[in-house]
Amino acid sequence: MLKNREQSSRNSVISQKWTLLLCLGSFCAGLFFTNRMWTVPEFKGLARTTAVESDSLNLVAEGCDPKALQEKYVKGEIEDILGEVARTRSPSAIQTLDKTISNLEVELAAARAAQESILSGSPISEDFNKTDQSSGRRKYLMVVGINTAFSSRKRRDSIRATWMPQGEKRKKLEEEKGIIIRFVIGHSATVGGILDRAIEAEDRKHGDFLRLDHVEGYLELSAKTKKYFATAVSSWDAEFYIKVDDDVHVNIATLGETLIRHRKKPRIYIGCMKSGPVLAQKGVRYHEPEYWKFGETGNKYFRHATGQLYAVSKDLATYISVNQHVLHKYANEDVSMGAWFIGLDVDHIDDRRLCCGTPPDCEWKAQAGNVCVASFDWTCSGICRSVDRIKEVHRRCGEGENAVWKAAF
Repeated sequence: MLKNREQSSRNSVISQKWTLLLCLGSFCAGLFFTNRMWTVPEFKGLARTTAVESDSLNLVAEGCDPKALQEKYVKGEIEDILGEVARTRSPSAIQTLDKTISNLEVELAAARAAQESILSGSPISEDFNKTDQSSGRRKYLMVVGINTAFSSRKRRDSIRATWMPQGEKRKKLEEEKGIIIRFVIGHSATVGGILDRAIEAEDRKHGDFLRLDHVEGYLELSAKTKKYFATAVSSWDAEFYIKVDDDVHVNIATLGETLIRHRKKPRIYIGCMKSGPVLAQKGVRYHEPEYWKFGETGNKYFRHATGQLYAVSKDLATYISVNQHVLHKYANEDVSMGAWFIGLDVDHIDDRRLCCGTPPDCEWKAQAGNVCVASFDWTCSGICRSVDRIKEVHRRCGEGENAVWKAAF
């Protein structure tokens, strides 16, 4: 009996061992047949990424580097247009390529400058931020900035009563024609003083000011001009930016029609080009303290547009905005403007319709079908006694109230 129990116990141990070995064998066999019968598919789908997925992967790879992204964007844009040029070989395609390259180079320069400021630990300017965030903004034809001063309230009212639309008409001009018109002024040396409060009250009434972060002063016109273009570019995405004085008569429709003839060209600087003498004598009007930079006494300035009215394309306005901190200021604002472009590949366009005389000059030209863009008196560098005379100039030389609404820009 004892012997039978011992034999039964040994058989039970052997049975347990075989059961364990059988389980292990079954498990291994299962793994073997599973690998043979069910091959894991290759991840070929990852090689066929969409354009969007590829860009997303590149974003991660590049670490969202603004410089790399901007250069990639520029390269893609230029390659697309190069293909168009290769297919058509038309002058218009080549001209479009030139302007596109110009615009992209300016945007790239702005992005690089912003990145360098961040990397160096310097505070990035608001202009860079606004320009960088400008994508998706509405496109405008032109921004007209009327340079004015604290003491020029009557001049501003005379312009509002003549060539500058008011109220709902001004809003309609912006929405339907893409034309922005603003009086441009900074602030007084005493911020929040009586002069600033007067402008704020006037702006609440009319809503037609562009305020600059700039201290007003006649000797600071060059600085004000830089600040105007920088602020205008960051505020509105337009094809052209215009500066005009507040004692000049302007025909808005004719100005727009003149500018659109050059809209396909890059780096446009348009106005009445002149080259006046460099005045070294102290105490005279338009004295140039840095006269020695222009050579011998009696020399003339390089060609530049007269300061009463001139226009630049978006790429040049952006150039001023990006480089405003290193652009040199001469005593005269129009000379400074010309100096900023003298070393660039800029198309200087001399159009004498931007500097017609007051009646009878502009009147005769209008009667002959050659309506002037701007009218003023050379002897006064604007309309002499403009507050009293601009209505007469408008009546005799104006293009008509409905001209701007009929114009197709």
